[in-house]
Amino acid sequence: MLETSAENTLPLIRRLWIYQAERIPIFRTAALLAVFSAASVNVSALLAGRSFPDWPAYAAAFLVSLVIFIQLRACDEYKDGSGDLKYRPERPIPRGLVSLRLILGIGAGLVPVAALVAWAYYPPVLILLLVVWIWMALMTVEFFVPDWLKAHPVLYLVSHMAIMPLLDLFVTGVEWLPASGRPSEALVLFLLLSFVNGCVLEIGRKIWAPANERECVETYSGLWGVNRATSVWIAMTALSFLLLLAVGLSTGHVVATGLPGLLMLVFAWRTVFAMRKSPSGKLQERLDMVSGFWVFVCYFAAGFAPLAAGLLP
Repeated sequence: MLETSAENTLPLIRRLWIYQAERIPIFRTAALLAVFSAASVNVSALLAGRSFPDWPAYAAAFLVSLVIFIQLRACDEYKDGSGDLKYRPERPIPRGLVSLRLILGIGAGLVPVAALVAWAYYPPVLILLLVVWIWMALMTVEFFVPDWLKAHPVLYLVSHMAIMPLLDLFVTGVEWLPASGRPSEALVLFLLLSFVNGCVLEIGRKIWAPANERECVETYSGLWGVNRATSVWIAMTALSFLLLLAVGLSTGHVVATGLPGLLMLVFAWRTVFAMRKSPSGKLQERLDMVSGFWVFVCYFAAGFAPLAAGLLP
C-alpha cells in the first residue's frame, strides 16, 4: 500500500478504487449478489409452482441489490464514523483516502438509479424498495436509541439483521408481485432463512482470536468469549440448515437442496470447532470466510440445486 500522504494525492478514481477494494470489493460482492438475487427469484417461482420469469426480473433484482449493499456500506461509514476515527484510523475514511461526504453522496446518488430500475421493471415493486430504505435509515440512526441498543447486543443484532429478509422480500417481490400480487405462504421460510444467514455472517465476522481483540471494538468473542460466541454461531448454522431443508421440502426438492447444505455444514463445523479449540488469527479469517461461503451455499442450494436435479434422468 502507498504511504498515506502519497495515497491521498492520487486521482479520485484511483482513491475510490482503493476504497472499494478495502471496504466492499465490487467484483466479489457482485458475484455473490448475482447468486443471491437469482436464487431468490428462482425460489419465489419454485414455491408458487410458476415458471421462472424473463431476464429483466433477474437484472432488476441484481442491480437494485447491488445498490442496496453499496448504500449499506455508506450507512455503516456514517454510523461507525466516530469509532473508526478513534479506534480504527487505518480505515479509508479516517486516514483521509476519501471523505465521508463523498461516500454518503454516492449512496444518495444511487437512490434515483435504483428507483428508476425498479420503476422501469414494474412500478409497484417501488413500495417494497421503499420499505428497505426506511429500515436502512432507521438502522443508520440506531432507531434513535443508540446507547440502549449497544447495551443490548442481541436486540442490536436482530434489529440490524432484519434488513436481510426485507431485502429478500423486495428481490422475491420482483417475481411474485407481477405474477400474482402476493407471495407464496411458504416464502416466510425463505425470509427466515435470510434473517438467520444474516446473523451467521455478522457473528462469524466478529468472532476474533483473543490476541486480535482491540479496545472499544465490539466483537461477539469479546462480549461472550470465544466458546459461547462459537456456540451461538453453531446454533445459527444449524437453524439455517433446518430452514434450508424446509424450503427444499416446500419446493419439492428436499434432497437436492439439503445435500449441498449438509456437506457445507460439516466443513463449517470443522472450522468452528478448530477455532474453539485453538483460536488464532488464521482461524478467525477462515471462520469469516466460511460464514460467507455458508450463506452462498444456502442460496445456491435453494435456488439452483432443484434445477440441477431436474436435469438428472
